[in-house]
Formats: sequence, structure tokens, C-alpha cells
Amino acid sequence: MARSAAASPFTPDPAAERKRLLGQRGETIAARHLTGRGMVLLDRNWRCEAGEIDLVLRDGQVLVICEVKTRTSTDYGSPLEAISQAKADRLKRLAFRWLRVHDCHPDDVRVDMVGVLAPPGGAVEVEHVAGIG
Repeated sequence: MARSAAASPFTPDPAAERKRLLGQRGETIAARHLTGRGMVLLDRNWRCEAGEIDLVLRDGQVLVICEVKTRTSTDYGSPLEAISQAKADRLKRLAFRWLRVHDCHPDDVRVDMVGVLAPPGGAVEVEHVAGIG
């Protein structure tokens, strides 16, 4: 008996794919924004079993771990409102994992957030908050 395409575990969920592409676009916009302000991009979408870091950058002698949230509207709040204290704490733990794996010893480590508002057909807004949590 043949399975339908909708029942296949390999058929991508269109909503999940749109969300993934929106997140990827937001990360690209955030990376351009931050590097345009003099930061150096070191890593993107670094993963380990404990989680993921969207962007890793260097700001002078400071290692910056950056969480990026992208939304198409503020119907459910601003992108930055989606980043909880628990997420900030997890990012700090992930930062130290990244440092160990890369044998990196910066003068300081900072966790930043970037909110990207990218409405369809509208102007993109970027908000950067340095040093959360």
C-alpha cells in the first residue's frame, strides 16, 4: 500500500520551513548589522547537545554570544520580548562550552540580543541590546 506524500516523515512542514527561513534571514540581517558596527563574526549556528548559539562575534577583546529573534509583526510582542531569562542563562552556559571547544580565552564574554522586525513588504527594523542577564 502506497503512502501519501502528506504522511511521509520526509515531507517538510510548510509552516516550520517558513519559520526556519525567517530565522535564517533574521540572523543574516543581524550579522550584517553587527559587523557593520565593527564586530567580527566568528561563528554562526554553533550547536552542541546543550543547545545552539545563533552568532558568535568578537567586539574588540570581548567575545559576544548573540541570540537573534526575528518576527514579521509585533502582534505577539516585539522580537526581544521572546527572549526569556532562562534563555539568557542557557546562552551563558553555551558561551563557556564554545570557549572550551575552541580553546579561546577572551578578556571578557558578553551575551547580546538582536531583535529583527521584518514585515512582509515593509522596512526591516533591527534592535541590538548589549549585555543581557
